[in-house]
Amino acid sequence: MIEARHVCPVAPVVVPVIGPVIGPVIGPVIGMASVNPIRVPRVQSAVLIPVKAFHAAKARLRGHLPDTDRARLARWMAERVLDATVDFPTFVACDDDEVAAWASARGAKVLWGAGLGLNGAIDQGVATIGDLGFDHVTIAHGDLPLPTGIVAVDRAARRLGGGSGGVVLVPDQRRDGTNVQSHPCGAHLPARYGAASFSAHLAQSLASGLPVAVRFDERLSIDIDTIADCRHPLVARLLESVLSAGALA
Repeated sequence: MIEARHVCPVAPVVVPVIGPVIGPVIGPVIGMASVNPIRVPRVQSAVLIPVKAFHAAKARLRGHLPDTDRARLARWMAERVLDATVDFPTFVACDDDEVAAWASARGAKVLWGAGLGLNGAIDQGVATIGDLGFDHVTIAHGDLPLPTGIVAVDRAARRLGGGSGGVVLVPDQRRDGTNVQSHPCGAHLPARYGAASFSAHLAQSLASGLPVAVRFDERLSIDIDTIADCRHPLVARLLESVLSAGALA
């Protein structure tokens, strides 16, 4: 069960300008198999979640957690992100059979991106979602333990520019990574994940001509990469039911 949403003082910090948005409708889905065409109403949002193979995820926790715990932790966080976006059409970008089966079983559409890497898989996913007729996409990492604020990020992005839509970025705790971003599908904003991705995403968003807001959210800023992240006071107690006894001692 996901706890009630609690966001720290997160009034978006708006960084100027204005610009266009996108339109259309329809299309089949994706990757390994297609489904019936979907008719999409205007100004419809979708969520894109890149998910790494569970058995290979959280490599920086090797030496701190056994492999079974790392895989269980990765799946647990991805499930929480999917649960937080249950009211949205949700797409999972992956290149692992286990993740694809898991995502399909939970009602998400699978975007198969073998060999593309994280940025390539996200760019392909955004293009596919736009081709299906969605106007807006929110990209959320699959390793967010407290993801319930994702819906608010989407809503804030669609309200920018007087309702024409803009870009909202949510940095991680270190103001280095980009845990969540939301923008019109037709905006030319290639994924820049990796070191200093927040600065890169902010710079290209400001250059795009779209309205831009940065949302500092205490909970969405938490992602789990290191053992220190696992011990974060907002997370450690939750992980007691996920990890082996004494794992965080």
